[in-house]
Amino acid sequence: MAAKIFSIANQKGGVGKTTTAINLSAALAQKNVKTLLIDIDPQANATSGLGFPKEEGVSIYGALFGEAKLANLVQGTNRPNLSLIPAEVDLAAVEAELSKNSNYLLQLKKCIKPLKESNQFDVIIIDCPPALGILSLNALTAADYLLIALQSEYLAMEGLGQILNVVNQLKEAKVNPDLELGGILLTMFDKRTKLSFQVADEVREHFKKETFKTVIPRSTRLSEAPSFGKTIHEYDPKGKGAVSYSLLAREVIKRFDLDANPFTGMSIEQPEESNETESPTPVRKKETVKKEEPTPAPIVEPEAIAHTIKINNISLPS
Repeated sequence: MAAKIFSIANQKGGVGKTTTAINLSAALAQKNVKTLLIDIDPQANATSGLGFPKEEGVSIYGALFGEAKLANLVQGTNRPNLSLIPAEVDLAAVEAELSKNSNYLLQLKKCIKPLKESNQFDVIIIDCPPALGILSLNALTAADYLLIALQSEYLAMEGLGQILNVVNQLKEAKVNPDLELGGILLTMFDKRTKLSFQVADEVREHFKKETFKTVIPRSTRLSEAPSFGKTIHEYDPKGKGAVSYSLLAREVIKRFDLDANPFTGMSIEQPEESNETESPTPVRKKETVKKEEPTPAPIVEPEAIAHTIKINNISLPS
């Protein structure tokens, strides 16, 4: 069976896109889904986040111009079921050089096809740059599904309509007519703020089917892990960040009918108590007079709240 290709994209930086690419890939691999992560961001944060140096000649750069085969660029990560094609700074030059070629939007799709059909991987995840430039458009053209990492803040909502318009344009132009919105992931969710709940409600109102039930909490551990070259499952395996991405992986496996064996690795179902103040669950709880120790709970879909915000100047489908 051909691998399913997911592009994780958002033109806004700092929304948890690369964090999601790294930790979703790792969580899928832990569940015996053979996963390849392709880093096409010139910043190479997904590369360094997995503990790889930023080196020349290891990225998709040459493959895009027919100078190398993508399969020869795949590197093992010493993590079962997880492989990587790293990025490099020179990818920044692709924006200018690739635009000179005919069919420049189809270059990544053409060179990734043999890898997709090789039966070597179940899933290929592409971490895009934080911009809708030529590299990101190539990733969207090559992908079966788009996953959007959406920060749980008002300004992040403004970019949602823009990226969906780009998807529609690619489909209407027959560049990738089969591209689907695979899911919207709410990231940096802070249950202490009303705004996070309001954004979640607004997104679910318009994209109920597409929005994942799992949300990713704002977490210091998630921010720290890449600086050690570790996934959250290695850095804080029983913390709420690891729990969240493990639950997200389960959703992805179920939603896209991925072939995965039962998870037999370390158990990360419940988060341990930590010094962080955020909780992995976005469910609002009523105040109570009972003074009991809270029990950590898995992330579930937020309950509806009475008030929602109105997003202006954004065209969202009803």
